Amino acid sequence: MKRVDYDRQQYAVYARARALSPTAVAQWIAAFARHAPVHRPLTVLDLGSGTGRFTPALADAFGGPVYGVEPAARMRAIAEESARHPAVTYLAGRAERIPLPDASCDLVLLYLVLQHVEDRPAAAAEMARILRPGGRLLLRNPFADRLPDLLWYRYFPRARVVEAEMFPTLGEATATFAAAGLQQVALDVVPHRFADSLAEYADRLRLRGYSTFEHLTEEDIEGGLAALDAAVAAEGEPQPVVEDCDLLVLAKSAQDIARA
Repeated sequence: MKRVDYDRQQYAVYARARALSPTAVAQWIAAFARHAPVHRPLTVLDLGSGTGRFTPALADAFGGPVYGVEPAARMRAIAEESARHPAVTYLAGRAERIPLPDASCDLVLLYLVLQHVEDRPAAAAEMARILRPGGRLLLRNPFADRLPDLLWYRYFPRARVVEAEMFPTLGEATATFAAAGLQQVALDVVPHRFADSLAEYADRLRLRGYSTFEHLTEEDIEGGLAALDAAVAAEGEPQPVVEDCDLLVLAKSAQDIARA
């Protein structure tokens, strides 16, 4: 499957298409805090930080410093302009080559990033390298063998086929990280409010801010949008779009697993 270049077109729509409400950010930060080391402040790596959707909130919640590492220059530039925070530093880098010293972070967040990583074993080794003993890795990602019945699959059925190929299985992911010394300690399921109504959801999808769109044909996309528009027109009282999301939690040491 071809690599998505976020500097080509995704950067221009990502912030609008993938915007998070303050309530959604707070829900995710609460989920992250449930699994983070208890001491404060924490040094945090937001790996694949994109336009900085979570990076400032991580600094507010955990004290910082927080490093947003992002390979796409245009995504990083948007973060530097629109998601500034005194405890946040944005850096160029990749999961396979993280520009931070050994044992320098207490917490690493990968939010919808793993499918874009070209060399997952190398990336897992890098995360293990920069985590301190007792540190946690929070991996928010769908898994091919745990794909939920997402609403947009009803209108874009080939998206499910694409994502089943794009995402690793849970077993593949945990095995890759275990080989680097990071062991699973929890698998949380977090409800995420994507939109307040089907109409808002359709407006977001129309921006094509999901990388999956780059693997669909124009026929797939136009047909899906037409079906979605028909559903919006038929909707009576607006209902929020809420879906369950997996959050895999891994720890650096066996001792930390025993305490979990």
